[in-house]
Amino acid sequence: MITLRKSTARGFANHGWLKSFHTFSFANYYDPKHMHFGNLYVINEDKIAAGAGFGKHPHQNMEIITYIISGALSHEDSMGNASTILPGEVQIMSAGTGVFHSEFNSKKDQETHLLQIWILPKEKNITPNYGQKSFSPEFKKSNFVLVVSGSGKNGSLKINQDAEIFCAKFLSEKTQIFTTEKNHKIWIQMISGKLQVNGNELEEGDAAAIENENKIELKTKSSAEFLLFDLF
Repeated sequence: MITLRKSTARGFANHGWLKSFHTFSFANYYDPKHMHFGNLYVINEDKIAAGAGFGKHPHQNMEIITYIISGALSHEDSMGNASTILPGEVQIMSAGTGVFHSEFNSKKDQETHLLQIWILPKEKNITPNYGQKSFSPEFKKSNFVLVVSGSGKNGSLKINQDAEIFCAKFLSEKTQIFTTEKNHKIWIQMISGKLQVNGNELEEGDAAAIENENKIELKTKSSAEFLLFDLF
């Protein structure tokens, strides 16, 4: 079963310095039909103005994944991490018992475009953990790369949950079959381009929730960039 979540149906907040599209209920956006999908609780597509960002704020017992589409994001946290996340890089933060962090667009003349994802943890109150990695070398070998997992296999960033996140960058006409267990939940979040998912057309910002399917055909006639979540 495939259920489409069109880009135009998402919640939207315009704070001036921040424009944010909410796939699931978040902050002042509430839709009882779109609270979460399994353990996947937040997918926010954020556009942060140059020189702006989020001041220091807390998180607890949440797996937070950040994917940079364009621009740059400077991060500091109470674990002692200070870094800048660039396109092609993925950041994970297991908040566990609690962590404070800040996030700013370090560019003075460019908007930062990103996806921030929250997944419920498998175990609560673990010691907080941080990870960041550029997957550019992997994309030179494959256009479908495992970037996050619960096991850390194949060089992916490890989170505290039974889930895998794949990033796809199809640059030309392509058909790929993704197989998984039938009891898994699959979420596909479009970033750019157009993609057919078992015959259903997705465009930029669209998503597909897939249940009770163990074979998924991913097809593009030109190009497509998207994230695929395999939720156990």
